[in-house]
Amino acid sequence: MIAVVGAGLMGAATAWQLARRGHEVTLIEAYDIGHKHGSSHGSSRIFRRAYADPFYVGLTGRAQEQWRELEDDSSTPLLRVTGGLDLGEGRAPERLAAVLDAAGVPHELLAAEAAAERWPYIRFTGPVLHHPDAGVIDADQTVVACVRRAVEHGADALTGVRVTGIDVLGDDKARLHTDDRRELIADTVVIAAGPWLPDLRLPVPLPPLSVTQQQIFHFRQRERQAQWPILVSKDASMQVFGLPSGADGGPLPAVKVAEHDRGTPTTARTRDGVVDPSSRTRVSGFVRDRLPGLEPDPVAEATCLYTTTLDEDFVLDRHGPLVIVSPCSGHGAKFAPLIGEMAAEIATGHADPHPRFRLDRAG
Repeated sequence: MIAVVGAGLMGAATAWQLARRGHEVTLIEAYDIGHKHGSSHGSSRIFRRAYADPFYVGLTGRAQEQWRELEDDSSTPLLRVTGGLDLGEGRAPERLAAVLDAAGVPHELLAAEAAAERWPYIRFTGPVLHHPDAGVIDADQTVVACVRRAVEHGADALTGVRVTGIDVLGDDKARLHTDDRRELIADTVVIAAGPWLPDLRLPVPLPPLSVTQQQIFHFRQRERQAQWPILVSKDASMQVFGLPSGADGGPLPAVKVAEHDRGTPTTARTRDGVVDPSSRTRVSGFVRDRLPGLEPDPVAEATCLYTTTLDEDFVLDRHGPLVIVSPCSGHGAKFAPLIGEMAAEIATGHADPHPRFRLDRAG
């Protein structure tokens, strides 16, 4: 039996990938499916192909294929294509264009004037990279679809059950202890606990991980019919992303805007869920200055958690019977079904961990 601890995006996707291959799977989630205590809730996450690192550009292509497979298997639309924009000196649009060109990813580099003609509700101050494959992922529906299909493929799902300890029994068995006093013996345990990973006290040398509480805001569109792309902006003062809000923004069309950095250090157990007012001020100022197509006062706001490595690469490695999956670092959601596939391959012995994702990598 393969146990999967955590039914967020990565754990749910791993359970789906394992179960559809015919493996015996038990998925264990401390809360209800789709809870809002971690990193996987909400109706909007970014999918994009634009990375400065060719390695991740390649992974986004594989992830795109896996999203379509998941949609087909679950009969659920999960990834809506909107196109994407990268702007600001810190994003270096010209360099991104060169990387995408080398990878054969469709894109175009636009002057500010040309971009403004196409997206008049955004104020541009320099060159802009547009790539049409970018879009919005519905994280809530993804988790639900993965868990539903995993169960339909034969997996067991235990909800409201918290894993309190894991004992390694040699190289091929592990015992899981839960808060309802049951013990489960598994051949392999996939641990996709996100921000709870540092609290599990695993018998595994984890790399340094920082957990931060991030603030997100939703701003009403001035023109309801405007079709907003996703966007990533970085300059000397701010690193901001934006995307259509979906249901999280309320009944009228809205755009989710947030800072990628400047999170508040916390833990999964101690986070307070209170929005930092200084972030609200900065993001509203950015909207007022750069996104004139939005009302500058947020209509909704929330918090979520990032779990970040020092190098912002993922963790996806095996240690005896344990497979550690912590692929957030603030940019993991777009890879969820691919991470699920990679974790399933490692858990079943069909693939080795990638060197970039190993527990003992330098940095």
